[in-house]
Amino acid sequence: MTATLAPAPTAARAPEPQRKLKSKTLHRIAFLGLLAGTAVLYLWNLTASGYGNEFYAAATQAASQSWKALLFGSLDPGNTITVDKPPAFLWVSGLFAKAFGFSSWAVLAPQALEGVAAVGLLYATIKRTSGPAAALFAGATFALTPVATLMFRFNLPDALLVLLMVAAAYCTVRALEKASPLWLALAGSAIGFAFLTKMLQAFLVLPALALAYLIAAPTSPLKRLLHLLGAGVAIVVSAGWFIALVELWPADSRPYIGGSTNNSLWELAIGYNGLGRIFGGSGGGPGGGGMGGNGNIGFGGETGIGRLFGASMGPEISWLLPAALIGLGAGLWFLRRAPRTDRTRAALVVWGGWVLVSGAVFSFMSGITHPYYTVALAPAIAAVVGIAGRELWRGRGHFPVRMALTAMVAATGVWGFILLDRTPDWTPWLRWVLLAVTALVVFALVFGLNGRRWIAAALVVTALLGTSGYAFATASTTHSGSIPLSGPRSQQGAGTGMREGGSSTEVVQLLKATDTEWAAATTGAQSAASLQLASGRSVIAIGGWNGSDPAPTLDEFKALVAQGEVRYYVEGGGGGRGGGSEIAEWVAATFQSTTAGGQTLYDLTTG
Repeated sequence: MTATLAPAPTAARAPEPQRKLKSKTLHRIAFLGLLAGTAVLYLWNLTASGYGNEFYAAATQAASQSWKALLFGSLDPGNTITVDKPPAFLWVSGLFAKAFGFSSWAVLAPQALEGVAAVGLLYATIKRTSGPAAALFAGATFALTPVATLMFRFNLPDALLVLLMVAAAYCTVRALEKASPLWLALAGSAIGFAFLTKMLQAFLVLPALALAYLIAAPTSPLKRLLHLLGAGVAIVVSAGWFIALVELWPADSRPYIGGSTNNSLWELAIGYNGLGRIFGGSGGGPGGGGMGGNGNIGFGGETGIGRLFGASMGPEISWLLPAALIGLGAGLWFLRRAPRTDRTRAALVVWGGWVLVSGAVFSFMSGITHPYYTVALAPAIAAVVGIAGRELWRGRGHFPVRMALTAMVAATGVWGFILLDRTPDWTPWLRWVLLAVTALVVFALVFGLNGRRWIAAALVVTALLGTSGYAFATASTTHSGSIPLSGPRSQQGAGTGMREGGSSTEVVQLLKATDTEWAAATTGAQSAASLQLASGRSVIAIGGWNGSDPAPTLDEFKALVAQGEVRYYVEGGGGGRGGGSEIAEWVAATFQSTTAGGQTLYDLTTG
């Protein structure tokens, strides 16, 4: 496994210090090129998608206008209700909007910059265990994963989540070098803040990080356990301070916690954003298998072992997944007799465990599931392929090792062909080029042909051709709504015509002219977000995301109307269950309706 190629004759070589300096300089240039290319891919024509996900864009707008909205992640500046996620990612975009002014760019750019940072941090992590070449390959593979290109150009919490999880892996790798409790505690802190970004999903990487440290840290078993206990304390502190703040803050002076059933952030973490996502119910609602099975692209497709390869998740993440699984198995097998503290094997445990645990959860979770969740697998898949590929390439002089490398290449090419064939009208020549290059590399590897450089170059082309094509298609496509898709499959536009931000221009003008605390109220967060973004005025989202949250209650809404705090009620929002339905009925029975731009609304100042 670790055998290396024989060096070229020394007579043809430059002096050793000169060669090292040249190599170091070239790798630095390549790394800067990687970051620059990633930045161009993620930032180019970014504002073509408008506000992206308007629900979270409205929360960024609110954060730019109110410090309390920034702290809690409120959907409106008046702090009626929060979004259905913890607010860490909104802290970033909200501060960005405060600094540069609220705009489409301020909403989307933070995720793009987080993506560039994540690629750079993955490079730094892989370089420590496998050298700069493997790090460059892993970084490029990560950057060009279609779902990564999608998420780092869109305003969802997953971008910051992935950055923080990569940071945790980096800190763990640093901790493994000298059994450092400080670096391990920093890894725990990164996971804690990842929890404040997307709750329990952040914990999916914990088994891999903990197992790697238990196996490979160069210290006694007792100290390894104590260090992990310290990291656990760091997780509790870095995540728990905000949970405690929310629970201790008087409920009547903060927004309702959207998505929860009892105005509790902890209940939101365990219910709707926790066990409800895995098992369904508990506020989580039905997911892939329960919402249309394999035909339901937006909800992950049918649950089961093949879900990550299916029509929904496959084009997002699975381009190099077969290679990663082969490389992980081969790498662990060939390193089975390595010393306990072997850093390469420890790295495979970190990233491979990440792939296996997260992949299993995504495959079998039956609650609400979307294909873009798989972005959390992207850095780990890229890392495994980079580490295992480098080790197998170094040991290719041994036939079993060379066959494992050949299997990785063949699986990548064939599976890439199958994925590209699912969209046969999009660049049909690409899949045939990929198949031809794959066949060439497989032939060269099987027969041990010379020509190291061209084989290595063709191998990289095989690995990246299909996924990069889909990544570039993703970057050139506008995305909006709540369930974006990568590649050429998603063609959502910003929308034109009589509506501004999805709302009639007449209604928007009426809202802009108001001077009340809230310009309007409507049932459902998506309609409220559209009105708020278009008018720049605070809008109450009755019932939260789908209109079913008990906020505000009918009595609370009546009190706001009596105090003259809300000017209009706009009919036609989503949801309408529970309190939202009661409020709609009360408004209709109490106030006279009027029509503006095809929308029905009520002036709540005229009883």
